[in-house]
Amino acid sequence: MKRVIYNKFDKHSITALPLVTFPGRIVVIVSAGETEKAVDYLLSRDILGVDTETRPSFKRGEMHKVSLLQVSSRDICFLFRLNYTGITPAIKRLLEDKTVKKIGLSWHDDILMLKKREDFKPGLFIDLQDIVGNIGIEDRSLQKLYANIFGQKISKRQRLTNWENDVLTDKQKVYAATDAWSCIMLYEEIMRLLQSDGYVLEVVSEENMQQEASNVEDASQGERVE
Repeated sequence: MKRVIYNKFDKHSITALPLVTFPGRIVVIVSAGETEKAVDYLLSRDILGVDTETRPSFKRGEMHKVSLLQVSSRDICFLFRLNYTGITPAIKRLLEDKTVKKIGLSWHDDILMLKKREDFKPGLFIDLQDIVGNIGIEDRSLQKLYANIFGQKISKRQRLTNWENDVLTDKQKVYAATDAWSCIMLYEEIMRLLQSDGYVLEVVSEENMQQEASNVEDASQGERVE
């Protein structure tokens, strides 16, 4: 049976989906000396997921440099705390590597942010936003893509937390690792679907999406009344 993929996924439908989190080991890197071994390990893998986090700005004109670079294999995610380590020679080697596929989402923006710390020549990176159109998906957010393809929800509650805290909370660590790891999952599944022709694209009209949102709201109100 072919998988049904929607060109647009209704964000209101995500709420009811089961939560997915990174199932592996998370390693936090806080010193420059630790980056060498971490990068050696990562570059021994066949594929990596990447993402960054930046301390949010709530004042007009306030800007922060990227605080965290998370790089994940299928089972281990390294969180490089760039506000402590900076872009070390090892991290630069990782970013410029052309041998291992590194999958990100909206990664073009992340590269620009990373270059504000130190210039580098980007290596082998694949942006999911550049390939999801190949199976007809119009959405570009990680949460909608994962919900559409896997029927699971990625929580975004930690996105606007302080990524320059002295110590990251467990919730921040899991959030960061999940975002990087999920890029691998999405890439491999999209490639599988394309190669096997194992999906049917269902085009959802704006009218249908509005009706679905209304149904979700009605159900929510009914639960409150009860």
